[in-house]
Amino acid sequence: MSSSEAKNLEAISRAIDQHDASCEWPAVAVAMNPYEVERLGWDSIRGLPIRPDPNLGTGRFNVICGRDEVDEHEEETVEAVSTEYVPVGSPN
Repeated sequence: MSSSEAKNLEAISRAIDQHDASCEWPAVAVAMNPYEVERLGWDSIRGLPIRPDPNLGTGRFNVICGRDEVDEHEEETVEAVSTEYVPVGSPN
């Protein structure tokens, strides 16, 4: 591993530790510019997958929080159960 790769790994590892220490949701991935992902050749860092993100500039990364992975518009389905009989339709 070259010294620049070691420095990248160290910086990302510190960011993961900082995130996990300050957030109740764990880190789930690391986002990096696709060029950086290809250049480094890494698939994961500390067990977290690396996701290419063209919106990030080269030399930058983001720790993806588990909270960001939760669908904000996720709906909960609940089955209603009743013991009452309610007729449906129009009375004739």
